[in-house]
Amino acid sequence: MPLKTVEKTFLAAPAARPETISRGDIALFAAAHATPYVPGLATPSAKSPAALRDASVGPYPWTEGYDFDLSGLLLNNRRLVDCGDVATNANDPEGNRTGINETTRAILQAGGIPVLLGGDDSVPIPFFDAFEGRGPLTLLQIDAHIDWRHERDGQTLGFSSPMRRASEMAWFTGMVQVGMRGVGSARPAEFADAQKYGSHIVTAAEIHRHGVEAALEKIPSGTACLVTIDFDAVDPAILPAVCAPAPGGLTFHQVLDILHGVAQKTRIVGASLVELAPEKDPSGLSASTAARIVANVIGAIARSA
Repeated sequence: MPLKTVEKTFLAAPAARPETISRGDIALFAAAHATPYVPGLATPSAKSPAALRDASVGPYPWTEGYDFDLSGLLLNNRRLVDCGDVATNANDPEGNRTGINETTRAILQAGGIPVLLGGDDSVPIPFFDAFEGRGPLTLLQIDAHIDWRHERDGQTLGFSSPMRRASEMAWFTGMVQVGMRGVGSARPAEFADAQKYGSHIVTAAEIHRHGVEAALEKIPSGTACLVTIDFDAVDPAILPAVCAPAPGGLTFHQVLDILHGVAQKTRIVGASLVELAPEKDPSGLSASTAARIVANVIGAIARSA
């Protein structure tokens, strides 16, 4: 499935093809769809990549100014490129997964660090799969939900299942899940399965009570880490435009402190960010907040061990 070039790249980064990037480049790309539960039905997050790119190109050049989130230049002398969009289609889940997987593998083969903008939370499954043979990896999920369903309505590759599918991939040898709260798709059996696997589940309440160290202490130092973020991890008072808002979420700075803490302990080898639903916040503030989180992910990768 070919990549489509985009008129507006993230942070006005140069456009590039995966095969033309250089070793060490941070290579962003996007996929609006992977595996919808209802074939042909686009989720509210399908417009997320365009909204994130638009929000990242504002009146101030984020890559040129002093970045107070990162105490320096955002890219830290690294190069960011934007590889465009996987040409996904809500009626072609198999093709979507193939396109995401092949694009990720091409970036990794070229020595780049892939950053994927979704799309719903089924998008990370083929992204995770592309890291086959590159372990051992720790998987850090920042999300309101644990996403451990084996299947939902007979579908095993939908947005309730990415962490269950990751648990079946031998290259992941550790899992830390942060920000869980309320009632999501998991039933007691899925929670028990996650615990049996050995996932470290750190609720939003634990972060509020004990600080981000409650999560960071679960991540082993000196490892390679893959990060996946669902924007519903953030409290809806801060970022309301998500598919499944739940009160009591993480603050903006808690998310950033986790990211920068992980960058100090590990080598971040890739990241996926999903589930912004831009039309739920016409003000555009949610997209701006989410774009700053994406920028901080990029900055964390540029500084990671």
